[in-house]
Amino acid sequence: MPADTPAKRLVRLLKADGIRDQRVLAAMEAVPRDHFVPINQRDLAWENTALPIGHRQTISQPSVVAMMTEALDVAPGHKVLEIGTGSGYQAAVLAHLGAEVYTIEIVAELAERASRDLAELGIATVHVRAGDGNAGWPEEAPFDRIIATAVAPRLPPHLMEQLKPDGVLVMPLDEPEFGENLVRVTRRTDGELHIHRFCPVRFVPFVGSDPGE
Repeated sequence: MPADTPAKRLVRLLKADGIRDQRVLAAMEAVPRDHFVPINQRDLAWENTALPIGHRQTISQPSVVAMMTEALDVAPGHKVLEIGTGSGYQAAVLAHLGAEVYTIEIVAELAERASRDLAELGIATVHVRAGDGNAGWPEEAPFDRIIATAVAPRLPPHLMEQLKPDGVLVMPLDEPEFGENLVRVTRRTDGELHIHRFCPVRFVPFVGSDPGE
């Protein structure tokens, strides 16, 4: 019988929370979350909780990472833009699913650390840039998928411009009429946007230029 591990216990918890995509569950088990947290937090790395990573930022709790990843519906070969690299953990999960990930982090020290940690794991399909994520990564656009791990009051227009037709964007929005929720936005081929609101969440705010500009 295979030995029980913290990663397997986490996957059981994610299943109980409603995560059904077997590829996402496999990625959550395979990517070593303890590699992306500070040494003094590693005893908590496989708990379903957000953890501080410095610079007033956190690594999201695994259930949120899994939910956002499942909503993003990534396929091998997809080109994905991530806004808010943080620790690099979410990018590593996406890379495990076969995506080519372009990720932007406004805190240069976090971008450098994430780049180093990803390289140590031999992950070559994640490209890290330090900078203002509100502008996106126009020279690499368009993207099949976009994920943002910081909350904004509205959909950032520069990011929407870089999303392919039939592409999907997943991010938290803090809207006056709905509050802060995780949303999945599909850009249809006729340009119409379909927004599905998942559940209430709490994320750090976008930092940088106004995402509505």
